Amino acid sequence: MRPKKSILCVDSNEQPLSVRKFLLETRGYRVLTATSSQQALEILQASIPGTLDLILADLIMPQMDGNELVRRAKQLHPGLPAMIVSGTVTSFDRAIAADVFLPKGACSASEMLERIRVLVARKRGPKKAVKPDYTTPEYAQPSFAHAAAS
Repeated sequence: MRPKKSILCVDSNEQPLSVRKFLLETRGYRVLTATSSQQALEILQASIPGTLDLILADLIMPQMDGNELVRRAKQLHPGLPAMIVSGTVTSFDRAIAADVFLPKGACSASEMLERIRVLVARKRGPKKAVKPDYTTPEYAQPSFAHAAAS
């Protein structure tokens, strides 16, 4: 299966990180992982803007929380969508830099996958407008061959 999109997953706890990586890779996503915000920033700095399609980060991490990581990630890659997950359901007010906040355990894997699909689709932007085909009859110039004689 050809990878669909690239997602950077960040979590200081390796167990949920490996579960997320497996979940996403089995759906065709290319997954880069980082176990710290600093490691994630190094990956972001080394990548060309537009090559990553989403950052998925835990909110509570040592040294730098997920919200600050997302803020810095968006400075490096302005159009990069971000999702923050947290074991603390009431932490959503701290995840203001992210496009989506999901509480761990309070949402299903399918809900998370759907949110990711929507965010990645939004990053691509709206579909390009189709230029009208001026050769079709609806755009044809009116014919005056049968001009009325007075």
